[in-house]
Amino acid sequence: MRTTRYVTPLREGGSLPAVIEADDDGMYVLKFRGAGQGAKALIAELIGGELARAAGLDVPEIVLAELDPELARTEPDPEIQDLIRASAGLNLALDFLPGSITFELLAQPPSAELASAIVWLDAFITNVDRTPRNTNMLCWHRRLWLIDHGAALFFHHDWNDVLARSRRPFVQIRDHVLIDLADRLPEADDRLSRAITPEVVAGIVDLIPDAWLAGDTPFASPAEHRAAYREYFCSRLQAPRAFVEEAVRAHAAHL
Repeated sequence: MRTTRYVTPLREGGSLPAVIEADDDGMYVLKFRGAGQGAKALIAELIGGELARAAGLDVPEIVLAELDPELARTEPDPEIQDLIRASAGLNLALDFLPGSITFELLAQPPSAELASAIVWLDAFITNVDRTPRNTNMLCWHRRLWLIDHGAALFFHHDWNDVLARSRRPFVQIRDHVLIDLADRLPEADDRLSRAITPEVVAGIVDLIPDAWLAGDTPFASPAEHRAAYREYFCSRLQAPRAFVEEAVRAHAAHL
């Protein structure tokens, strides 16, 4: 997919994502490779979103978007011009959900089953960014949609001793916006640990473009880099799962 028009920035996002139009006539929310944490944020967005989809949760369609730096010429804002030029090439975009509204816990509480599945997912992918302050969920067509997983997978900012770290709990789950409602975590764990198989993990990791895996890394090739992602997630899925035990404790502490 190619980006044909920059429509408007979404300034509530820290990395300045934007609504864009593509050559398939669709509207998308574009996440720029030249912003924030760069390609790592796009990798986290891709893996986190597709793992959520594999868990049966609603996530906007995720596509790879080619960005022509010439689009910067029509933008009057120098910050946006710089961002477009710095992001030339392959970026990531999510289907734009017109008319969606930001999730409000008191107005739209999800079921215990759905809350538990979302908490399980975020503990699994170490997502620090689903809190009451910033829920990163939208209500659209009476369903709850998960967005913005770029802050997840913080392990990939440091690959030292990564397999040992894959077995650790995720203590930040105590701050999750849905932790109070997540009283079906054992059931969610039973279902999702069977749904997210090593084959599912491998298929998702294989979606990462080579261009996002280049640069200053300890890996000799994109294939070796992908293998490290697969090994991390497959290790994290092995029982006993400390991240689930920590989430159960966090839920109990909120009662």
